[in-house]
Amino acid sequence: MSDHTKPLGYRLITGPDDAQFCARVSALLDKGYQLYGSPALTFDGERVIAAQALVLSRPVDSGASAG
Repeated sequence: MSDHTKPLGYRLITGPDDAQFCARVSALLDKGYQLYGSPALTFDGERVIAAQALVLSRPVDSGASAG
């Protein structure tokens, strides 16, 4: 997962449907993101792969710094 200096308004999280995937989505929810739509699931021949879109519930600061 990329490290961004400012939050993105939209994120699509993908990965194996496991506890780590759920923790990644939960961490974004804790940061103010909201689920956007239903999750998508597919099978890659070995495991279930999940995708979940999330949107930021508050406006993203467009570069103005507080101070």
